[in-house]
Amino acid sequence: MGCKIYLVRHGETIWNHALRYQGHADIPLNERGRRQAEALAERLKGEEFAAFYASDLQRALDTARIVARPHGKEVIPLASLREINFGAWEGLTREEIKKRFPEVAERWWQAPYHTRLPGGETLAEVAARAVGALKEIAERHPESKVLVVSHGGTIRAAIGYLLRMDLNQYWRLRQDNAALNIIELFEEEKAILMLFNDTSHLNGI
Repeated sequence: MGCKIYLVRHGETIWNHALRYQGHADIPLNERGRRQAEALAERLKGEEFAAFYASDLQRALDTARIVARPHGKEVIPLASLREINFGAWEGLTREEIKKRFPEVAERWWQAPYHTRLPGGETLAEVAARAVGALKEIAERHPESKVLVVSHGGTIRAAIGYLLRMDLNQYWRLRQDNAALNIIELFEEEKAILMLFNDTSHLNGI
C-alpha cells in the first residue's frame, strides 16, 4: 500500500469566473469558491488524514484550511505546489494572449512541455516541481491518506507525468474548481489514479 493522496483543485476565484490566467497572481476565493470548499469539507469530514498540504497561494491555502477545519489540523504551505508561472500572461484572457503574444501562444498550445512563457515557466519545470513535492509528501506519510490542494495546470501536469502521458497533451485532462482526484503513489514514481475530476459533492454550486 502506498500513500493515498487526495489531490484537490482550489475553489473558484473571480479570475476563474472571468477566464483569466492566474498563475502566481495571488487571487482569493470568491464566495462561490468558499461554498465549493465547504461542500468538499462536508464530503471528506469522515476521512482520516495524516496531514494537509497546499500551495502557498491564498486560493489554494484557504480551500485547504476550510477542508482541514473539521479535522482540527493545520495546513502546511508549499510553494512547489503553485500554479504554472504564466509570467506576462497573468491577468489576461485567452483572446488577449492570442493578440499580444501570437507566436509564443501558438507554440505553448501546441508544445507546452518545452515552451517557456514570457517571464514564466515551461510545463516540464512545473511537472518536475509538482511531482517532486508529491513524492516527498508520500515518503513522509507511507500507508496513509493526505490531502493536497493545488491548481488546475499543476494537477494536470502532475497526473499526466505520473501516468506517463505525453505532457504536450496535458490540456486533454479536465480539472474543475474544487474537483477531487485520488492518486495512490508508490516508490519509484509508480502511481494508480483512483478518482479523477470528481465534483459530485458540489451539487450544482
